Amino acid sequence: MSKRKERIRDSQLAYKHGLGQNFLYDDDLLEALATASGITDQDDVLEIGPGAGTLTKHLAQHAHFVRALELDERLIPLLKAYMEPYANVDIVQGDALTADLSALTSDMHRPFSVVANIPYYITSPLIMRLVSGEWPIQRIALMVQKEVAEKILSHPGEDGWGMLALTCQYAYDGRMAMEVPARCFTPVPKVDSAFIILEKKDTPAVSPRSEADFFRVAQAAFALRRKTMTNGLCAALHLEREAAAVLMEQAGLDIKVRGETLQMDELRRLSDAWTAQKTEV
Repeated sequence: MSKRKERIRDSQLAYKHGLGQNFLYDDDLLEALATASGITDQDDVLEIGPGAGTLTKHLAQHAHFVRALELDERLIPLLKAYMEPYANVDIVQGDALTADLSALTSDMHRPFSVVANIPYYITSPLIMRLVSGEWPIQRIALMVQKEVAEKILSHPGEDGWGMLALTCQYAYDGRMAMEVPARCFTPVPKVDSAFIILEKKDTPAVSPRSEADFFRVAQAAFALRRKTMTNGLCAALHLEREAAAVLMEQAGLDIKVRGETLQMDELRRLSDAWTAQKTEV
């Protein structure tokens, strides 16, 4: 048993399944993850969900500064004691879904990086919050379910392609750094995981006339899977079928095409047509 496992055991803290607590203790794996994250001594890091602090220690050895945000207040004293040798680590209690990330990172070098071993039950909302926000994030390194990683990295027409993948790929370039089997975690989850890296693009994948309209149209593309994009526009934008068909034609798209098969630039053309239509009214 590792010293870190012993500390958890001796503290008589039970792993909280309701908080998705699955910890890593293998130092070789943890060092590989810290290396794969691309963190250097020039980087400040916001770590979400440090848990037992095992990855935090390795990040501290790579980074200029690490601020670790932990939801479970029971772990805060253990984390602070464990990280005491590292002057470049700050432990904060809070919920990553609701915390004021601007205030939390205001004293950090910008742009900063995010590293997270995300509890499965908050995966999608947390990722959407990170990639859609205005925070100056240069890189996001995430431990997620392997299935979620495959969705994020999927392409138009594939089963996993949806708003999560589109929103990530609009602003970030993604890659899978490594797969992590369930047996590496304590307690052992029911599914395998993967560590993915999202690097911020210099400019978004497409340049719509209205970003808000682009994402509304993108949501319409996935509102009625296996149905036509024309039907999706009617349902999501409350358009008459004739008006939706006109938008499709103005964008140079077949009115019978399914929304989930459209490339990002095709969705951009469609959203630009809708923006222009609203402007003319």
